[in-house]
Amino acid sequence: MRRRNFLIASSGTAAAVVVPDSRPTRVGTSDVILLRSGLDALMALDDNRGGHEGLEQAAMAGADEALDKLKLAASQRIRQRLFSVAADYTATAAWSALDARQLGRTEQHLNRALYLAGMAQDPVVELRVWNSYAMLAHQRREYTQAVDAGYAAQSTAITRRDPLFASLAHARTAIGHSHLGDRDAALRSLGYAEDALTKVSPDEPRPSWVAFYGGAELTAITAIVRDRIGDSAEAEAASHRALGGIPKQFRRNRALATTRLALAQIHQRDIDQACATASEVFDLMKGDPLPGRMRTLLGDFHRDLISLAPDAGVAQEWADRFQSEWSRS
Repeated sequence: MRRRNFLIASSGTAAAVVVPDSRPTRVGTSDVILLRSGLDALMALDDNRGGHEGLEQAAMAGADEALDKLKLAASQRIRQRLFSVAADYTATAAWSALDARQLGRTEQHLNRALYLAGMAQDPVVELRVWNSYAMLAHQRREYTQAVDAGYAAQSTAITRRDPLFASLAHARTAIGHSHLGDRDAALRSLGYAEDALTKVSPDEPRPSWVAFYGGAELTAITAIVRDRIGDSAEAEAASHRALGGIPKQFRRNRALATTRLALAQIHQRDIDQACATASEVFDLMKGDPLPGRMRTLLGDFHRDLISLAPDAGVAQEWADRFQSEWSRS
């Protein structure tokens, strides 16, 4: 069978999504497996560089390929699996758009992914979509909707079968509560997330998109929640612990956790250390443009810095580098 590659390349980084080129008489399990394998390449690129247009387009090409094969499916079971693959690719496109802060496209992709996940009867993709809806609402500062999306993620069937997904849903809900200023609800949701994580079986097979989540990522989320509810010292400690545990291949997540550490430090008025920490983000992401979500977070740091120490020399030095890196991205 001839094969065709969807190739995304930027700044010297490439990932190929391998899909069949010729149209077989029937589409069966091996074709579904081949299509799904392309998701792993896309997620590896996302882990390293973050969301960008090339990744988004490649994901949508994968979704289109899966949907094109529906009429050739050998059985109804294969049709459902093709819908599932298409939903996962579309959710990947949504995630890439979200990380790049293309919020309108994010919503379009999420609406499509939720429909496809329903056709597939796939609760894992449904949870993935609601998790991204919560993050989209957060980016739009619609924090009540973020909490609602977190609860929707909690209600998916997979959370009753796999505590890892339950933990992720509770953690996402905690962030929403913290932005609403509901300290008790935020800490309660974190507690649920921590408790669920103790029950996780590490040997359970799971899709590559959720590989980022575990103890270190939950600690990074704890840092976000603690900083939002005013516990900046606890947030700083949590960020240090998270950075000690986030694997090196998750470069984008390490850079985000570093930015959160800088925010916790600036909120404690530790200006010099905060600026030094924030500068590490540019070194971590050297060679690639900063994803939109990271640029926004660094913008938040910049505003807090100027508000707290507008005349400090170190603040001006950091602002100069920030402007330089921003223009390069």
